[in-house]
Amino acid sequence: MLLADSQHYFVLEDSGMAPKKSYEFRSAVVTVKDLNVFLSTLREISLSHQTHIVCFDAEKMAGLAHAEAAIRHAQRSFSKGAAISNSFEMEALLYVAGSRQCSIAASFGVHEGENHLFICCCPPAKGVWNALARHVDYVSETWDNLKPQKTERLMALFGITSEEVEAAGTDQTTALVLERVALLDVMK
Repeated sequence: MLLADSQHYFVLEDSGMAPKKSYEFRSAVVTVKDLNVFLSTLREISLSHQTHIVCFDAEKMAGLAHAEAAIRHAQRSFSKGAAISNSFEMEALLYVAGSRQCSIAASFGVHEGENHLFICCCPPAKGVWNALARHVDYVSETWDNLKPQKTERLMALFGITSEEVEAAGTDQTTALVLERVALLDVMK
């Protein structure tokens, strides 16, 4: 179940009992001058709050559902001992890219310059969002609206053909991208 308020999103696991939050998302904008310094800062915050912080480039994403699917697949992969990578963060990026190649997956994360990000904290940790707020600006944008230019970019990134779009429907780009995310399990 996806819940949201004006600044963050989180997913609750359905265990039949009281739901337990398994991860939270926030949208953010940040200009990164030195990628290594920024990633080091994220690692320090992550370690100090005993959580994983994953940044997804919203410009290469089919909305929040895409990021959410990648996180769920990465969680499942690690829980089954079937992860491709040795870090949860890279595993999530591999899923979001629908690729086994770390170099491709890394391009779906944070980069130098201006970034529009979906930031995931998994599991949620007290104080982590405040610590991150010193380095990023949270926004209410979800980047879920797929304009024609973004749809074309997603088609190129995920190898989606115009025939697939025609068969599935022009409003099904997100579903086609999510299919690519799920196919990584088959390619393992």
